[in-house]
Amino acid sequence: MLAVGFWGLHRGGMWRDEAVTYQVARRTVPQIWRLLHGVDAVHGLYYLLMHVVLAADPGHPGEVVLRLPSVCAAAVTAGLVAALGSRLARPRVGLWAGLLYAVTPLVGHYAQEGRSYALVAAGATGATLLFVRAVREEGRRAWCRYGVVLGVTCWLHEFAVLLLLAHAGTLALARSSGRVWRGWGCAAGGVVLSLLPMVVVSHGQSAQVAWLREPDVETAQELLRQYLGPTDRVYWACLALGLLGLTRLVGRRGEVTLAAVALPLAVLPPVALMLASQLTPLYVDRYVLYALAGGPLLVALGADRVAGMLSRLWSHGTAIAPRSPAPRSPALTLAGVLAVVLAFTHQVPLLRADRVPGNRADNLGAVAAAVARVLRPGDPVLFLPAHARGAELAYPADFTSTRDVALAEPGPASGTLYGREVGAGTLRRRLAGVDEVWAVMEKYALVSGYRPRLATERAKWAVLNQEFVLREEMVIDRVALRLYVRPIRVGSEESGLRAGGDWSRPRGGSRTSTTAPRP
Repeated sequence: MLAVGFWGLHRGGMWRDEAVTYQVARRTVPQIWRLLHGVDAVHGLYYLLMHVVLAADPGHPGEVVLRLPSVCAAAVTAGLVAALGSRLARPRVGLWAGLLYAVTPLVGHYAQEGRSYALVAAGATGATLLFVRAVREEGRRAWCRYGVVLGVTCWLHEFAVLLLLAHAGTLALARSSGRVWRGWGCAAGGVVLSLLPMVVVSHGQSAQVAWLREPDVETAQELLRQYLGPTDRVYWACLALGLLGLTRLVGRRGEVTLAAVALPLAVLPPVALMLASQLTPLYVDRYVLYALAGGPLLVALGADRVAGMLSRLWSHGTAIAPRSPAPRSPALTLAGVLAVVLAFTHQVPLLRADRVPGNRADNLGAVAAAVARVLRPGDPVLFLPAHARGAELAYPADFTSTRDVALAEPGPASGTLYGREVGAGTLRRRLAGVDEVWAVMEKYALVSGYRPRLATERAKWAVLNQEFVLREEMVIDRVALRLYVRPIRVGSEESGLRAGGDWSRPRGGSRTSTTAPRP
């Protein structure tokens, strides 16, 4: 898992959510605390953790330091998955499950992202291992350890609380005693009570996920494919083995089997979130990344069933030919490892493509690099909408000496992610004194009919369209870098240029135009 995680870790660009982690974690603790009262409370503990991590590099921490906790967390999770398989089945099941987890492309994706999801997966898998131990020991101390680890994990992301549904499902399948249910219930109650303050605060910030849509059957099918393997051969082989792993779902009364742990873990949290999202959309696959651990466990258990059948067939054959050597357990273990390696080779193209910056949602590093190439010191810059300022916050050196026309107060001072902007009237007065302005714009803001909700955002768009004409444009992923000029202050040929047009003639001054072809 470490090898997969460190492979191509420095992609040369952060995407939007990583940029938020980077700029928030570099604030002071009081500034982070103030921010959480208005936005991103669900990530508060993670930001504080990353504040400590980034502070360990007092110079200029970069992408590798930002993603390092996720890489380490993914490696820990792979080890915990292996520990679950070894404890509840046998060592080779644990080995196969841990390796399968490590080579799953979805795991590799979030192992290289500066967000909390890999850490949540580590905490949830660790809590599951402690849950199994507590069920067997039935001691108060064991349940306390379980509750503390799960509680901290839920504070990293509140949807980890759905893990309680998985553990309740395991107890039901195991037909556990009332004493076990009471111990688990006390621990679960403590977790829920400790999480209530975050639930209250984050509910008031629910507008942050207003962009989500209701999941459907295709969403569930896509998640299953991500759990088992995106490529067809790996997917169908793992699906068959996973179903075979369910053959011993229920053991003796009170016995926790591996299948009884893995199946609820893989199914109940995502299904519960998808059902809840039919009323209020909340589902994103990364919110239930921790549930993925159940998939490799079931697949490895099914592979162990196949290995057992082959061993029995071989033993039956050697009864007729006693001189024939029986297969040793290490040989079967090695065969399973080679099968995982084969699955990995099928998915290497996906893992390689995931390490190309352009394959992420957006690449703010490329946007910042373009700004550094074409803008001169003192050039006015307008961000539309305000969160397009993320590129400047993640790569401030590339925006050195540029003038942010709409900014009234920076994010750290205002307790916001992207800063507080001036009112519409002040913005118009500021723009009245410039002959040209660079706009860093989200592509959706260029769609016909786009009408921002905030007055300042509407004023930006209105002034650009009414008082300026488009002269240059460069599109990088989901962001457009545009130069607008006043037609009345340039030559008549430019005055006739319609908004949305292109311009390839060099600009005046010491810098030449670097207009890119429009898509």
